[in-house]
Amino acid sequence: MAAFARVYGARPLHLLAVCFALALVGYVVYVAGIATFWNRNVWWQSIAVWFAGAVVVHDLLLFPLYSLADRSLTAGLDAMRGRAPALTWRVSPLNYIRIPLMGTALTFVLFFPGIIQQGSETFTTATGLTQEPYLGRWLVLTAVLFGVSALAYAIRIAQTSTRRAT
Repeated sequence: MAAFARVYGARPLHLLAVCFALALVGYVVYVAGIATFWNRNVWWQSIAVWFAGAVVVHDLLLFPLYSLADRSLTAGLDAMRGRAPALTWRVSPLNYIRIPLMGTALTFVLFFPGIIQQGSETFTTATGLTQEPYLGRWLVLTAVLFGVSALAYAIRIAQTSTRRAT
């Protein structure tokens, strides 16, 4: 096991999980391709174009943007610590900001067409509803995510204060 972990870089269970995930993705792509594009006889080309587009958009656009945002957040927290030399974080706030920010960004991307009311006539015709609540609900979700994160951070700080006092 130690030799395998040294050569592979992780335990065998990790390799098994990766193989299972790849097999599941392959199965889903195959089934979705057959079910969706069977009559066109070009299903694999459509999937390849979407996959290539997703890779290009993620690797060339999104990854640099969220890496820059994370570096900025880290630098900002370091700058706060540098301005107050006596300030030491008992618990780093970094992940308590990262997680709700990531949830907010992902839900924004997911519901962006509804938030900007793109295709509102089609949406109203299909559902009988309007897209007006999307922005408000996204803002409420964002507030809840950051509120829960702030509460978790406060609880964590209280726990570390209790441990130091005893």
